[in-house]
Amino acid sequence: MPFRRRFDCLWCGRTWETSSERDLEGWAALCPDCLGQADDNGFLRGRLRTALRDRAAAVSEPASHGDWEDWYLRRGRFARGPVYDGAWSMELDEVTRWVDGLGLRGVLVELGAGMGWWTALLAEKGELWLYDDDPASLDAARTRLMAHGLLAHLHQRDPLAPAERQVDVVFGAYLMGRADSEAALDLTVDAVRAWLRPGGSFVFVEALQGDGEGHIVGPAGPLLPRDPESLGGHLAVRGFEPVEVGRTRNAFVFGEAIAPALTLGPDWPAHPPWPARHLGPPRLPACGRAAADRGACGRARLRHPLGW
Repeated sequence: MPFRRRFDCLWCGRTWETSSERDLEGWAALCPDCLGQADDNGFLRGRLRTALRDRAAAVSEPASHGDWEDWYLRRGRFARGPVYDGAWSMELDEVTRWVDGLGLRGVLVELGAGMGWWTALLAEKGELWLYDDDPASLDAARTRLMAHGLLAHLHQRDPLAPAERQVDVVFGAYLMGRADSEAALDLTVDAVRAWLRPGGSFVFVEALQGDGEGHIVGPAGPLLPRDPESLGGHLAVRGFEPVEVGRTRNAFVFGEAIAPALTLGPDWPAHPPWPARHLGPPRLPACGRAAADRGACGRARLRHPLGW
């Protein structure tokens, strides 16, 4: 459906006028109140999913694999000077060592794999399946795999499309940062959870939210930085347990969330009425002794009070 600046809500009939083409309401033809109920209604949820896809196609320029490589290497338009870029590289190394040390194995899925920055590392852990909607980026990922003598299954499709099966691990880099609303973040997290077998692991890397920072401009458009505590709490509320979230000093939020072994019935609320809570003071993650000595990383462990 094309964007509509003024419309009558498809669900309640209320007349609504949007302020810009970034507003999801105009793409979904739903007022804010109805859009906020998308988690509890199949029709509204479908409208939200379609609106996210239509808006992304209309107002975002697709990122090339070169853009993502420049992003990670701090080149071109992402360069910020030798001091900042040097710190970025050190923190990226810390997160990479943390992911490498997790002991991942079995069948792995990488959603929104892009040009495959993390793909070679993941392909060494088990049977890897990649999903991205950009064929050029998947070609770059394939080249990276071949350079390392590794194999993976590459598929062009929407990373948030319904899961095809359940696997041991889902990995996403900047996957949740592309969600620009709470409802969109819910869709992303639920899409990840649908992939995971009971006890499966969701491993993620996101941009760290700085003081007063609303968004940063990434290769594919705005990325919402995430606060470690609120992100961990959101994952816990969506049913993951335990959730461990860490951060580097300036650039990254990273963590691992475990899908519950309990299968919830259809009448179980999508948003459990209890918050996540901290268990004790933050602990340092396994980012290497040098990182710990610098105090560059910290991890907080969150869990449901009911013991999921």
